Amino acid sequence: MSVQETIQSKISAALSSELLEVHNDSHEHAGHAHGGTETHFRVLMVSKEFEGMRKVARHQKIYQILSEELDGPVHALVLLTYTPAEWAEKQ
Repeated sequence: MSVQETIQSKISAALSSELLEVHNDSHEHAGHAHGGTETHFRVLMVSKEFEGMRKVARHQKIYQILSEELDGPVHALVLLTYTPAEWAEKQ
């Protein structure tokens, strides 16, 4: 299983979501010291579970879910986390 698939699977198993997209942005960092094929990711997630949570708490929750990946192959993780209402406002 790729790192991208692992990230998707772990988040899906731990949190319910209306939208979950995991993008591998590693190709944009190929020349950097931590550049590689699966080192930089962007996660877009819309979940009712984020209601009442500040963005920092949302991010901490995902960091906890992905702690093994963050200690290993993942060098950078961009998190875009929204409640359904916040996401609707952005559309």
